[in-house]
Amino acid sequence: MESSFPILSLLLWMPLIGALLILLVPRDNPKVARNLALAVSLLDLVVALVVFFSFNPLARGTQLVEKWTWIEGLGVSYHLGIDGISLLLVLLTAFLAPIAILSTYRAVTDRVRGFMFSILLLQVGMLGAFLALDVFLFYIFWELMLIPMYFMIGIWGGARRIYAAVKFFLFTLFGSVLMLVAILVVFFTYHAQTGNYTTDLYLLYGTQFPVSVQMWLFGAFALAFAIKVPMFPFHTWLPDAHVEAPTAGSVILAAVLLKMGTYGFLRFAFPLFPEAAVRFVPFIAILAVVGIIYGALVALVQKDIKKLIAYSSVSHLGFVMLGICALTPAATSGGLLQMVNHGISTGMLFLLVGVIYERRHTREITEFGGLAKQMPWYAFCFMIATLASVGLPGTNGFVGEFLVLIGTFNSDALPVLFGSPMAGQVLAGVAGLGVILGAIYMLWMVQRVFFGPLANPANQKLKDLSLREAVVMVPLIAVIFFIGLFPNFFLSRVEPSIQAFVQDVRHRSQLAQKIDREPARLATHILEEVRHDQ
Repeated sequence: MESSFPILSLLLWMPLIGALLILLVPRDNPKVARNLALAVSLLDLVVALVVFFSFNPLARGTQLVEKWTWIEGLGVSYHLGIDGISLLLVLLTAFLAPIAILSTYRAVTDRVRGFMFSILLLQVGMLGAFLALDVFLFYIFWELMLIPMYFMIGIWGGARRIYAAVKFFLFTLFGSVLMLVAILVVFFTYHAQTGNYTTDLYLLYGTQFPVSVQMWLFGAFALAFAIKVPMFPFHTWLPDAHVEAPTAGSVILAAVLLKMGTYGFLRFAFPLFPEAAVRFVPFIAILAVVGIIYGALVALVQKDIKKLIAYSSVSHLGFVMLGICALTPAATSGGLLQMVNHGISTGMLFLLVGVIYERRHTREITEFGGLAKQMPWYAFCFMIATLASVGLPGTNGFVGEFLVLIGTFNSDALPVLFGSPMAGQVLAGVAGLGVILGAIYMLWMVQRVFFGPLANPANQKLKDLSLREAVVMVPLIAVIFFIGLFPNFFLSRVEPSIQAFVQDVRHRSQLAQKIDREPARLATHILEEVRHDQ
């Protein structure tokens, strides 16, 4: 469905206009640069809300489409659109931008103009990647995101910022190069089959590949996206990047940039190469479950609060990948909602860690204790973010994890792909241990930081949340409870697109036919096991 007004272009390019205006601000006037960036991000949020409420939740197809020929000889187009898969992620990106900018008023005092330029340019890259329906255009935005985040870590980061920035850049660039090679193969294969050049994503969905070729191409895309998620064992760049990044950088990295990987699996890897995707599903699902448990266990032994939260991201995003691999509408919808939930709760936790770091210049858990007595409102906000992170019923985190686990448990695809009737139940059961471990490491950290005696003299004069800091927390708390209490407000908008995704992958990979043939065989297998036990 095409749009009569280019509202997606307005949403996409408004931050770039703001970034260019910031370059005109004198260097000695950081307040103007910061306020201008905040104003632009708030206006962009308004546009994102208009897009959200203009979206028809009953339609499966892409909406508000804008398409113009860009490079005619190569079939490259300026092609934007939004569906249920990208809708919530676009809104999340626009929602968190002004919050991240507000967090910099005390945290970033050097080269403010450059930082504000970087954060708005980064927003252009993130929004562009979610809105692009042309693989060439998507790749441009995918690479664009690397540059401002690299500088945000490398210039405004901590003591080991150069190491963390280079590691982040090299890991992501390695995956990007492999994806570019795969894009070129798809591009030339489509031309060989049709006689036309195109980079239109929906046209490329129809490209036919032998399964052996699909396996290589899917592997290239999947590796690029797995590094970005990051999935175990490609996660090692993440803790360093999070710990060294400034607070605003950590918020955007955790809340939005990591979702580029999970979104990439939904938008590109699975639909382009469905036969290879279902063959890779057992491997990816196992890595997802390993990541859930591994991330939780490593978080459990961390001494630095920020590093603990960073490793929790590895665990939480494992649930998202498990939901995608289950290939059921419930699990995949839960995975998509969990992307948003993780962005809200983990983003809030990083903001709160930034608050205490600005006051104490340390994040070591042993340096604190009894903070609830000295900073009651800070402790209140931290506790809400923690409970959302561990999935307390009534908060946003519960809905996503519950849908992933129940969808995985009841998956009819996983038993066929694993060749075992209990595959979904086993994966859901092991992943459920990650929920328990998450509650252990988060609540244990809260107990050590906020309760007990206020023994450290350095903590006895700490000030509670300022008005600006409270303003940052209020919308995040509101969203945590709104999603937790009214999840269908968001799920109803993603469900048609998710159902279309699941049905498309199943049918194009012939998984649907395999599932239809499998119940009798699986039932016979179970009866044989029962007889053997008797």
